[in-house]
Amino acid sequence: MDKLRNYDVSFSGLKTGKHEFKFEIDKEFFQLFETDQEFTNPKIAVDVLLDKHTTFLEFEIIVEGTVELVCDISNEDFTHPIENQIGILVKFGEEYDDSEEDVITIPTNDHAFNISQLIYENVALSIPMKKLSPNISDEDLETLEKFSPEEIEEEEEKSDPRWDALKNLKNKN
Repeated sequence: MDKLRNYDVSFSGLKTGKHEFKFEIDKEFFQLFETDQEFTNPKIAVDVLLDKHTTFLEFEIIVEGTVELVCDISNEDFTHPIENQIGILVKFGEEYDDSEEDVITIPTNDHAFNISQLIYENVALSIPMKKLSPNISDEDLETLEKFSPEEIEEEEEKSDPRWDALKNLKNKN
């Protein structure tokens, strides 16, 4: 947890208004979370824009960079661009609460806000579900389409006359 302190944004000494913080993210950052990643070799720049108000803080976290992904079809490595941004409102209250989607409550006596989890989620949301290399040929895609299972159109349910009689009883009441 101590290494995550590098991603604390201290707001206690700042004047009200806009402030900017910059972070460089690499594989060591993601190792702090002790989870398996779908990517390798991240090179990501993070811009954190803080708009400090007297009763709350507005954060805008912008991530830009690249990661290495493995193509789902050809199994080859390729570089994928990462670009995403999220906005978070931080307000002060009794205790920490992140149950709301875009609002986080932190204790009133806190003097810094840790953005590491927000950065992690911002990057994770930028990774596509289907990883296709830009080098994959149209021929490969056609072959894949040829051997992919076809979508089956669902037929309309045929009603069973025994159940129809029961449904009629239900409708009469």
